[in-house]
Amino acid sequence: MGSTGERKPHAVCMPFPAQGHINAMLKLANLLHFKGFHITFVHTEFNFKRVANAAAAGSSVIGSVDGFRYEAIPDGLPITSDLNSSQDLRSLFASIRDGSLDDPFRDLLERLNGPSSGVPPVTCIVSDSFTSFTAGVAKEFEIPDVFFCSTSACGFMGFYHYKELVERGIVPLKSEDDLVNGYLDSTVIDWMPGMPNMRLRELPSFLRTTDPDEVMFNFTLNEAQASHRATAIIINSFDDLEGPVLDEMSSTYGSVYPIGPLNLLCSQAFGTVPESARSSLWKEDSACLDWLEGREANSVIYVNFGSTATMTGQQLTEFAWGLANSGHDFLWIIRPDALVVDESAALPREFLVETSERGFLASWCPQEDVLGHPSIGGFLTHCGWNSTMEAISSGVPMICWPFFADQQPNCRFLCVEWGVGVEVDDDVKREKMEEMVRELLAGEKGAEMRRKASQWKERAIRATEPGGKSFIKFEEVVKDVLSGRNGFY
Repeated sequence: MGSTGERKPHAVCMPFPAQGHINAMLKLANLLHFKGFHITFVHTEFNFKRVANAAAAGSSVIGSVDGFRYEAIPDGLPITSDLNSSQDLRSLFASIRDGSLDDPFRDLLERLNGPSSGVPPVTCIVSDSFTSFTAGVAKEFEIPDVFFCSTSACGFMGFYHYKELVERGIVPLKSEDDLVNGYLDSTVIDWMPGMPNMRLRELPSFLRTTDPDEVMFNFTLNEAQASHRATAIIINSFDDLEGPVLDEMSSTYGSVYPIGPLNLLCSQAFGTVPESARSSLWKEDSACLDWLEGREANSVIYVNFGSTATMTGQQLTEFAWGLANSGHDFLWIIRPDALVVDESAALPREFLVETSERGFLASWCPQEDVLGHPSIGGFLTHCGWNSTMEAISSGVPMICWPFFADQQPNCRFLCVEWGVGVEVDDDVKREKMEEMVRELLAGEKGAEMRRKASQWKERAIRATEPGGKSFIKFEEVVKDVLSGRNGFY
């Protein structure tokens, strides 16, 4: 880690302020801390309160340890006291776009570099690829700004190609009818390198608008283009999984370092994913792990639609009865905030009675521990990238119900390119859900998907072992870009 008295490099880590982005950045920050960096991890004030609230309930870590400190900056949004409620994503995009975090972030760096800060001077910034405002601050301080892409390569390059989709007149949509008349299915995009014959519906979902000024569409378009300002890009993926897309990403942006899966790289460094690399905006219910102990291997379907997805009361009911009628055990995570958009919607009492012996409902859980449990035979998921990488790392096949953003291309690659997923129709029906759960857990197609998932698990493990491509790329970005230090251990 360097000679005695040598000043530590100091990385300021700025995640996009949403659960999935925070989780991934926290793993990267812990790896850099392991490498000898002083870390300042930046939350927005609202998320800092949420994580602290969950930590007080025993679900996550917020207290500072030696050389790893947390700071909070305002996000420009109205203050709310409901710490179980997620912020509106469109409002968050607009606030970042309008520069609400720029000055607070700059002020933080000035304070950290001040004579009374008690920490080493800031030597680099590691920022989310959707918080590109940090690049201007890095230029002022004359330090590198490495962007961290916590989405998939296929998802991020989908955002990058938004600009050309606009230039070709493909989006915005001409009419709301294009959402239902087959336009999204029939429009094939055959000019994206590494992403062959993508249908418009398989690209990141923010393009599904008729408004050329739509906030989420324009924010992600502009942030993907702004990533050219990064000194380098780190991405939570690995060469075997997304090789052709990563090659195109490298030719587009220059220095790109795939170092995933981050959860396995953490396990390589620490022996397991440490508590300090876990963070939750909700209290986790670890009782579900005790419940899983009584189940047979590969017998349980795990259901979790992530931190942002929503559904209607009717969709909730269809999923519920599909799970019940399958006859299989299930662990279902139903978030404490608005997973269901209908305020009066609730799980049918008959469903709860019928499944009381073979179903477990929880508001949140330690997902990596769940996916790694031998009783889990399949994962009904929204296809968020953290969830996707954790499932691949555990060799768990998936039933895919993508909600928004990069989840659509993730679903396409899971089902078509990697052979470990099967997609649920947008209009979910209980009969189809029942059939898919039975096939995944007990059918021939499910067995084949499980075999392929096991192969991807082995490739992911190899990538993060000493000498593996992700392991080497992490070494390189630390040595060549962030600190000039050598050696993983």
